[in-house]
Amino acid sequence: MQLFYNPNISNSDTTFSFNKDESRHIVKVLRKKVGDTLFITNGNGWLFEAVLISAEHKNCIVNIKTQQLQKKRDFNLHLAVAPTKMNDRYEWFLEKATEIGIEEITPIICDNSERKTVKLERFERIIQSAMKQSLQCYLPKLNAPLTFHEFVNMQRSGQKFIAHCEDSNKKSLKSELNVNQDCTLLIGPEGDFNVKEIEIALQQNYIPVTLGETRLRTETAAIAACHSVAILNE
Repeated sequence: MQLFYNPNISNSDTTFSFNKDESRHIVKVLRKKVGDTLFITNGNGWLFEAVLISAEHKNCIVNIKTQQLQKKRDFNLHLAVAPTKMNDRYEWFLEKATEIGIEEITPIICDNSERKTVKLERFERIIQSAMKQSLQCYLPKLNAPLTFHEFVNMQRSGQKFIAHCEDSNKKSLKSELNVNQDCTLLIGPEGDFNVKEIEIALQQNYIPVTLGETRLRTETAAIAACHSVAILNE
């Protein structure tokens, strides 16, 4: 099964037309023909089964045969992860977190962050590609970057954690997670959160946690956390 993504398709549509770029990809690259079946999602949980009725490289049209709303997870996982110095490492995190399962991602700019800007459009494309590859129908929400202070001062539902490397009284994330409960987790930059940032998070009722015995890179820590939440809620 190959999954297409288009945010403009809705459950009220009976036919749907792809734009020029998508149409060219369908006809010229994938070599789809009239009568072929396409599976499409709008990223909001809907899965559409459609039949190609016009295979023009400038305008492909499908008839929608069936539509089904996929079940959403019973909880919301929100990872706030500092951008990494090397962009490809953060992109790897976005891809793998989407494959494993995540609802929301926010890049956070910390005092020790070496990278202060991100390419949201590129990040969005990576998330979309990973959603399609893993045959999911819910597109994770990618937020614009926020400073650490902006993020931690916002109201959050559910459990709130901060993973850091300072020597202090920390508990294992696995031991603190609750099944089917919203979860927000902060992951710092290569230089980790500084002491002041950790203090601020604790004042906002974030629970300090460890992700294992070894010291992990930013992107590895984020994936480890994402996987822990997924395993707990299987």
